[in-house]
Amino acid sequence: MSLPEGLLWRALRAHRLEGLHFRRQHPVGPYVLDFYCDAAHLAVEVDGAMHYLEGRPERDAARDAWLLQRGIRTLRLPARLVLKDMDGALRTILREVGARRSD
Repeated sequence: MSLPEGLLWRALRAHRLEGLHFRRQHPVGPYVLDFYCDAAHLAVEVDGAMHYLEGRPERDAARDAWLLQRGIRTLRLPARLVLKDMDGALRTILREVGARRSD
């Protein structure tokens, strides 16, 4: 795991985020999700600089669409957000979980 992923995992593991259960490095089909919350059908991806390079945004969009077809929404968090504002990153995750639960 990268540094931002490791820091986020510390905040998510052991049901630390409002009792939600997240798995790390969770395989789904041909993909491995950084973090997955089954209760909310939510993948959380921490995107570093490589996700903004040529061709990568398109591959990420295709991956997200594939997951969505299987009922899994993807939340992409910039690595810099996780490093600089962990509370903001966690609030973003909770908002997305809340949106999924109200669908």
